[in-house]
Amino acid sequence: MSIAEQKLLSQSVTKSFFQYLLPTLIGMMLMSANIVIDGIFVGNGIGSVALASVNIAVPVWSILISISLLIGIGGGTLYSIAMGARDTNKAQRVFTISIVLVTIVITIIGLIGYITAEQLAHLFGANADTLHYAVDYLQIIFLWAPVIAWEATMSIFVRNDGGPQLAMAGLIVSALLNIVLNYWMIFILEMEVTGAALASVIATAVGLLIYTIHFFKKDAGLKFMRPKWRQDDILTVGKLGFPNFLSEAGTGIFVIGYNIVLSYYAGTTGLAAFSVINYLHTFMFLAFIGIGSSIQPMISFYFGAKKHESIKDTVKIAEITALALGISFLAIGWFGAGGLVSIFGVETEGIRQFAIQGIKLFFIGYLFMGMNFIYMTYYQSIAYVAPSIGITLFRGVILLIAALIILPLLFGIPGIWLALPAAEGLTAIFLVIFARQGVMKRQWQEQGY
Repeated sequence: MSIAEQKLLSQSVTKSFFQYLLPTLIGMMLMSANIVIDGIFVGNGIGSVALASVNIAVPVWSILISISLLIGIGGGTLYSIAMGARDTNKAQRVFTISIVLVTIVITIIGLIGYITAEQLAHLFGANADTLHYAVDYLQIIFLWAPVIAWEATMSIFVRNDGGPQLAMAGLIVSALLNIVLNYWMIFILEMEVTGAALASVIATAVGLLIYTIHFFKKDAGLKFMRPKWRQDDILTVGKLGFPNFLSEAGTGIFVIGYNIVLSYYAGTTGLAAFSVINYLHTFMFLAFIGIGSSIQPMISFYFGAKKHESIKDTVKIAEITALALGISFLAIGWFGAGGLVSIFGVETEGIRQFAIQGIKLFFIGYLFMGMNFIYMTYYQSIAYVAPSIGITLFRGVILLIAALIILPLLFGIPGIWLALPAAEGLTAIFLVIFARQGVMKRQWQEQGY
């Protein structure tokens, strides 16, 4: 019996939830800390223009991670369902195919991205001031793209195989190493933005090495086997992972959309202020992804094992946790906006006041974001993907773009900051009114995974 089976079949839902949540939440926050640390060191060691330049390159992370999540979450969900149904051979086959797929796809993207880095920088909103820094950062990230993808994908499978503590350990080591390398490369070696990018990818590579420890555990379910390319496995992995792909790709749309709108309404000052908010948002955003990542292995396993009441209990406790986290983040933003801006070394008063106003309004969205991620993950985890895709598209693309167009026309700059809260809030209200009751009364049917 694998590690995951031992835990989920013998423990209460509450105990299992927190055994997954705490290391996953800490791990996700440390993962986001890697990006925030880049911003702190770049802002203090190089300046606001470099900080804005790195922010322009952030969509590349979203592209790489979105594809990793497409394959990793899709494969991880199918892996957990198969393990819950005691089909070990299928679980190991899915794991092997997922790693091979992510390697092939990301290697191709990395090569193309490296060659076209300057064109991509222009596409993502770079101007004459930021282009040089943005290209330097992009080229390093694309060169190391497979390592970034392996780390993201492997952490998902290790977590699904009952190893959330090891996944957390890899991210802790990576985050601490990133701090040391950022300081050394930016302040000692004076490598500027190139140093920040190298620090992130080297730290990521070390985190990946930590995950390999899982394979030496005698009761580990993860094992490589000779790849068997079954079309139904590949299609199901893609289908189950597609909501996460859209969600992470939506992050890229979010950054590009905000960059374009702020560049139009507020110029470089607006871009610099948003770079601070976006670094902070990465931290909060990944915390809510952490809640989704915690319940996904549980719901998928319970679905495979036909433990339907356990699924409902998992959703309920996740809702309470997400609301508490959202209230905490809003309070931090409302009362601590000035301090949050200061840590990025912003000295220009115009940028500082712009960012403080933005934080107080933008953070309202965190009251609703957790609820949206819970239901997106719930539908995905029981292999009912259509509602999950709908939630992701509406909150992250359709409503967000509409809000970025309409709200600035009505309210000016504050309307820009309120675009994300409006999109998240409308989606959450819809889910509470129309989806939650059905979820709690749902009688599950096999989805033909």
